[in-house]
Amino acid sequence: MQVQVEIDQHSGFCFGVVFAIQMAEDILNDEGHLYCLGDIVHNDEEVARLKAKGLEIIDHDKFKTLSKVKVLIRAHGEPPETYQLALNNQIELVDASCPVVLKLQNRVREAANDQEQIIIYGKHGHAEVKGLLGQTGGNAIVIEKFEELDNYTLPNKVQLYSQTTKRTKNLYALKQLLEDKGIQVDFNDTLCRQVSNRDIQLRDFAQKFDVVVFVAGVKSSNGKVLFDVCKDNNPRTHFISHENELDKAWFNTGENIGICGATSTPQWQMEKVQSAILAL
Repeated sequence: MQVQVEIDQHSGFCFGVVFAIQMAEDILNDEGHLYCLGDIVHNDEEVARLKAKGLEIIDHDKFKTLSKVKVLIRAHGEPPETYQLALNNQIELVDASCPVVLKLQNRVREAANDQEQIIIYGKHGHAEVKGLLGQTGGNAIVIEKFEELDNYTLPNKVQLYSQTTKRTKNLYALKQLLEDKGIQVDFNDTLCRQVSNRDIQLRDFAQKFDVVVFVAGVKSSNGKVLFDVCKDNNPRTHFISHENELDKAWFNTGENIGICGATSTPQWQMEKVQSAILAL
């Protein structure tokens, strides 16, 4: 099929993911094995690549049974109890928490000491959100969908924070909704600028092409956010997590096709998708 295919130069790993994967690879190259608490990145293809190098993904239940081993904390960060457990069990933590997430954790922890109600805009059960909730002793309210606010009797003043990868316009809409309810909002825009800037960049990118193929892991919250940005700006946007999911019917001869991805999407995976499209 004769088509033009271009990869978005701004897509691919954010610096937090690059940092975590580099730390993991350095240890794997030296030692051949490393435990990682949760998927190092929400991308099955990249996780499989690192597993082949000796990375072993474990959950918190497995973590509790370990002692005197080395365990990587991924970019999403962890709550305080993870660090305490590691100390108790003589586990050496390789802390690859993203600096942006660590800064946010510190701000949430300080806010919790002020005894004001904290609202965290984020996905229930997401690793980053669990880490933030842990800074408050579990006393913050997590809001994923706006209608969840109806489940709570809120005080006259709240502090509003956000998971770093949420969509900018939605966070500001939540702030406005709270204010419309007569609540004073101590507002903290804690979004990662690498993510929010990609929101802006992808609007222009998506509009340049006849078809957009968005590549991300199905577990990626950031991927869902940025896919929606592309879809809003180009209805012919398709989400895939593997090149095998491509459908020839999506494309017509002579069309321009754009490939982009999440902050958890490796460059090599987008290149594989590009080659697969050209081979259709």
